[in-house]
Formats: sequence, structure tokens, C-alpha cells
Amino acid sequence: MRASTSLKTATIAAVLIAAPVAGAYAAGHRRGALDATDPANMTGPRVTSLVEQVQGVDRGITDAREANTISASEAQRLHMRAAHISQAAERVAGSDRGRIPAGQYKDLLRRLDNVDQKLMVDTGSGFLIGDGSDGGHYPNG
Repeated sequence: MRASTSLKTATIAAVLIAAPVAGAYAAGHRRGALDATDPANMTGPRVTSLVEQVQGVDRGITDAREANTISASEAQRLHMRAAHISQAAERVAGSDRGRIPAGQYKDLLRRLDNVDQKLMVDTGSGFLIGDGSDGGHYPNG
């Protein structure tokens, strides 16, 4: 029962953290700051893409926990890592009229991919490297 409560708390926290990023994008779009016809503002979709990817990773964490393939504490750690990435995106988008520059976007995606890779390894669905000749296979990443 306690693990379920912790998971629900972590899930709610992650959703609440991701929501302001979407709000920052929407607010910038209403002001016209993210006019898609202006080549200088073509970075707006990065915010939407990042929010959707954070939500996808969060869903994967929740699904893995519900299937009992990861522990409640590991689910909480992964949710918190995803939440930190979302918070970083919110700070960047908030300081740049709802946009995320390409370099920072790539860094945030790399960090989110690391969370996703950790989830895959923890659930046993990650890619392994090595042939086992030295006593084991190792996660790729």
C-alpha cells in the first residue's frame, strides 16, 4: 500500500512539473512570440516535443512499476530525474520567450534518454553488449 502511495505521489509530482513547460509554450504562442512563419521562432516545437517525451518516459516508469518490474524506490528515483529535466526545460523556456536553443535541447534530450535507458536496463529490456566470455553481459549506456 505504501509503495502505491509513493508511486502516485511521484507521478503527480512529475505531471505537475511538466505542465508549466507546456504552459510556458502556450503563453508564448498566444503572445505571438512563437509564430511558426518566422524562421527565428522555429524552436517552439522543441518545447512541445520535450514535454511529450518526458510524459512518455513517465508513463513508461508508471507502467513498469505497475507491472512490478521495478521497485517503488527506483520508480521514484526515475520520476525525479525526469522531473529535474522538465524543470530545467521550464527554466530555459521561461528565460527565452518559450523557446529552447538547439544546444540545450540536445542536452535535455540526452539526459532524458539516459533516464529512459536506465528504465530499460532496470526492466530487463535494455540492449546488452558483450558476448558473456568474461562472465557477463553489460548494459549499453
